[in-house]
Amino acid sequence: MKIGILKTDAVRPEWVPDFGEYPDMFIALLAREDPGLEFAVYDVEEGIYPQDIDEVDAYLITGSKSSVYEDKAWIKQLMVFVRELHARKKKLVGICFGHQIVAQALGGKTEKSTKGWGQGLHTHTFVETPPWHDGGSPELQILVSHQDQVVKNADGARVLAASEFCENAVVQIGEHILTFQGHPEFVPGYSSEIMDYRREMIGDEVYETGMASLQESHEGDRVARWILNFLKQ
Repeated sequence: MKIGILKTDAVRPEWVPDFGEYPDMFIALLAREDPGLEFAVYDVEEGIYPQDIDEVDAYLITGSKSSVYEDKAWIKQLMVFVRELHARKKKLVGICFGHQIVAQALGGKTEKSTKGWGQGLHTHTFVETPPWHDGGSPELQILVSHQDQVVKNADGARVLAASEFCENAVVQIGEHILTFQGHPEFVPGYSSEIMDYRREMIGDEVYETGMASLQESHEGDRVARWILNFLKQ
């Protein structure tokens, strides 16, 4: 299987030596579960797209510091591409910004949440068990970093997991689109760097709670298995 990663942001240069760029994080995560995977990276923030939509088997949209409702040409172009993928029923996974832009492009809405920032490890609870799920605990422990939230889902979307903080945490559309608000590709060290950098922005209470949560287990590898199950089913 060949996965096309749609890169929507760059990691801060001082963090790249330790953590890589966002596509590197996803390649490391997914390749641990299936070393035979192939990858192609498309920097859509720079307007780079596949010449042929079928040159890969599936797509994944990364997270971004941008907001999907910003008036940026590259965001509008990406929404057009999401609609094309949806129309073609091409397999697509969205993470954080990717989760939000799928909703925004397909009839939903994303906006800045009145609940403030989500940082550190959060628990998202499944309300139904889809076929790609492992059938284990309905609770998912996942690293998050967001202030924007999906407030209206895409047409035809099913909410599979939620929390009190994030009502639309895991969403599926048909059998071809799956999106997560959380970041399976993050590691605690990277979350810590983000919170240190944004401490003044997110506030001391969110910072301290988020940093303390990093002592708990993050289930990114579990989500990687789910993503691959979904893409292969």
